Amino acid sequence: MPNIKNAEKRVRITKHKTLVNSARKSLLKTTIKKCNEAIANNDPNAANALKNAIKIIDKSAAKNVIHKNTAARRKSKLAKALNAMAK
Repeated sequence: MPNIKNAEKRVRITKHKTLVNSARKSLLKTTIKKCNEAIANNDPNAANALKNAIKIIDKSAAKNVIHKNTAARRKSKLAKALNAMAK
C-alpha cells in the first residue's frame, strides 16, 4: 500500500480508469460480435451494424483503448466481410 498521498491518489485513479477501459473494451467486443453475426446471417441490417461498429471502434481508438492501427484493421476486416456478403 502506498504511503505517499499522491501515490494513494494515483492508485484510486488507476482503479477508476481500469474500470472505464474494461467497460469500453467490453462494448467494443460486443458490437463487433453483433456485426459479425449480422454479416454471417445475411441480415438486411448488417450495414447498420457495421456503421455502429465503426463508430464504437473509432471512439475506442480516440480514447486510447485500442491502437489506431488496430482500429483501422478491424474496420477494414468488417467492411471486407460485408462486401463479400453482398456478392
